[in-house]
Amino acid sequence: PAAVAAARRAVIAVAMVTGDYPATAIAIARQAGLDCDAGAFTGAEIAATPSDLLAEKIRNLRVFARVTPTSKLALVEAFKADGQIVAMTGDGVNDGPALAAAHIGIAMGRRGSDVAREAAHIVLLDDSFASIVAGVALGRRIFANLRRALTYVTAIHIPIAGVALTPILMGLPPLLLPAHVVLMELIIDPTCALVFESQPNDPDAMFKPPRRRDEPLFGSRQLWLGFLQGFVVFLAVMSVYVIDNGFGAPGAQARGLAFATLVVSNLVLALSDALPRGVSLFSRDNLAFWLIAGAAASVLAASLYVPLISELLRFEPPTWPKLVLALMLAVIAGSWFEVWRRLLFPAPARLRENAIA
Repeated sequence: PAAVAAARRAVIAVAMVTGDYPATAIAIARQAGLDCDAGAFTGAEIAATPSDLLAEKIRNLRVFARVTPTSKLALVEAFKADGQIVAMTGDGVNDGPALAAAHIGIAMGRRGSDVAREAAHIVLLDDSFASIVAGVALGRRIFANLRRALTYVTAIHIPIAGVALTPILMGLPPLLLPAHVVLMELIIDPTCALVFESQPNDPDAMFKPPRRRDEPLFGSRQLWLGFLQGFVVFLAVMSVYVIDNGFGAPGAQARGLAFATLVVSNLVLALSDALPRGVSLFSRDNLAFWLIAGAAASVLAASLYVPLISELLRFEPPTWPKLVLALMLAVIAGSWFEVWRRLLFPAPARLRENAIA
């Protein structure tokens, strides 16, 4: 019953298709939490209904009894004709045609026949309906984390490309040298591989309807969001570099200050993009981020204040007041979207409770 209720909250309709008698099917469906108000639709009624009318006839039915292999296949085709994405479960030889015809055929791994397992797209190792619902939740988590990671990758490469080119066009000393780009990539790559992958599901992921079939993984909305986030970081880094150069600071000192701004804004941006709505900043799922952030902060401090490394990277240590101001600007540039999103679209109390639980 809990899995059926979770599927219903996720706007996933669950129907029972069984060879049992209608009274037995309705009794079991009622115990499982299925909607039995419309009664049971039998295999004989399915066979008697013209195929062009079957989709409309079964649209609101959730219990099908005394069905034959032909009836199961007809149900799958009717639901597909009605525009539904159909997942069909089964374990017997007679389920093979329906499993193969469904968008997602799900066979039972323990008691399922070889025919059913070969015809299906997915095989359940534990034969549990709850595992199907858990699989949907995992799929939504993977999709969301991939989308966030792609947005972040787009965002962080905007300032890297911008600050590599803009100072030269403005007649200023180059800001990014090849070694600096390598250092940035050493931060970006583990962030994408570890931080985004480790994020939990959105607390409201299983309270939303499925996305449209034609919705892309990375569309124009994510592209423009990444561009906007990256452009804000670019403006912050260039402002630090141009202003420090304008105040007569050595080029190497301005470069170090701007690079520190770029690194910190990159880390803050990663956390901002990765963190699901309603999840705590200090959740244990963010352990990978804090480890990467600690390592990056240590390397950055050594790059600025250890003479051998700073000379190699052509940095000069900035004064502490300048560094503090630059880092404050970096935090603002990297986190503005997350702050705006949480202020305007706070997680409902129900979702916050689920996140805490």
